Amino acid sequence: MKNTLTRYREATTIAVESLLLHKARSFLTMLGIVFGVGAVIAMLSIGEGARQESLEQIEVLGVRNIIIRSMPASDQSSDDAKGRVRPFGISRKDADALRQICSFAERLTVNWESDVEARTYQGSTSVTLIGTTPEHADIFNVRLSRGSFLIPHHMQSTANVCIIGSEAKQKLFGFEDPMHKLVKLDDQWFTVIGIMESKKDAMTAEAALPAMNSSIIIPLTTAMSKFPREEAGSTLRFGGRRRGRGGSETAYLDRTTIDQIAMQVRPETEITEAAAVITRLLRQRHNDQIDFTVTIPEQLIEQSQKTQSIFNIVMGAIAGISLLVGGIGIMNIMLASVLERTKEIGVRRAIGATRAMIITQFLTEATMLSVAGGVMGILLGWLLTEVITAYADWRTIVSVWSIFLAFTVAVATGIGFGFYPAKRAADKDVIEALRYE
Repeated sequence: MKNTLTRYREATTIAVESLLLHKARSFLTMLGIVFGVGAVIAMLSIGEGARQESLEQIEVLGVRNIIIRSMPASDQSSDDAKGRVRPFGISRKDADALRQICSFAERLTVNWESDVEARTYQGSTSVTLIGTTPEHADIFNVRLSRGSFLIPHHMQSTANVCIIGSEAKQKLFGFEDPMHKLVKLDDQWFTVIGIMESKKDAMTAEAALPAMNSSIIIPLTTAMSKFPREEAGSTLRFGGRRRGRGGSETAYLDRTTIDQIAMQVRPETEITEAAAVITRLLRQRHNDQIDFTVTIPEQLIEQSQKTQSIFNIVMGAIAGISLLVGGIGIMNIMLASVLERTKEIGVRRAIGATRAMIITQFLTEATMLSVAGGVMGILLGWLLTEVITAYADWRTIVSVWSIFLAFTVAVATGIGFGFYPAKRAADKDVIEALRYE
């Protein structure tokens, strides 16, 4: 055991001396490993960041939710062509019908949205006013840092109470405590009963949902009674913006028109089939006028994950090629080193060094090159993630397992490609090696 440790110490000392003797060559040899490890870490950090984004979107949108939003009518039925007029977009009547017919619905909430000016004695800002129901908090997992959410009594009494987002709170009240203070929304005064925690914005393929941090929530009944929409010349929110009649002369804005219905289905429900049922029901109610979208957040997240998987495969292939090039570089340099040190190998064999000792010697050098390259690659990978986050605005998360994986693969690559030169050195004939000039 002692002799083995001594041999390894000697091999390490000779390897260090040999690598330091040719610093530039050693550094250039490591570059392939450095860039390979850096690329692997950067790629995995982007993938981990995207995965975390997906998890946050699941939390915001809800994995069992179906979101129905109003949109401009994409076509008109034959009845419309004959001059018949009808409201466009979804309405509270649609929400009531879904609640009665869809037995798979566990919870359902309605959103009415409008852009208004909010004022306090400390400041003012433009906010998205959301009229909704108490179920909104459970469906969209709304968390409050202070106060409480809406209750049925607020709906029944059309109370002038509100819950404000974290950004709206900062702009309207600064560092003051807004609880139970007044906020003027257009020409109506509302009492603050709750403050929402900061929350990531939710996105769907069809539309950007309201940014909750800059929103103010009030009871749905209060919104629809005290901020009425007029049938003529009014506007409706579509895809995060407000539009007029949607380009149709036969469609108008009904006073019961709303912006969104969100349904949370029961756990045992097949969500795709539930969405198909909702779509058929609404099309029947709207006489085949497509003035709504039905979005399943779960499907959007799955599609995003598939896209990210393809990206990860491509990035992984690029990183693998970098590591392969790095391994070939180590092998080439080690072969050149074997050729240069042929006489040294002959002398060592002549004074009693075994083939195993020669293999150990050169494998130690290859291992040290790959280890040093791996360490430098980790630093490069961390730097790349910082640059990507700063300039590409992509979320990156460097995990311990990604560093371990990249470093392990780098060392294995170095050892794998270093074995052939080491074996070739050990197989040299002693007499021919001593005669080599």
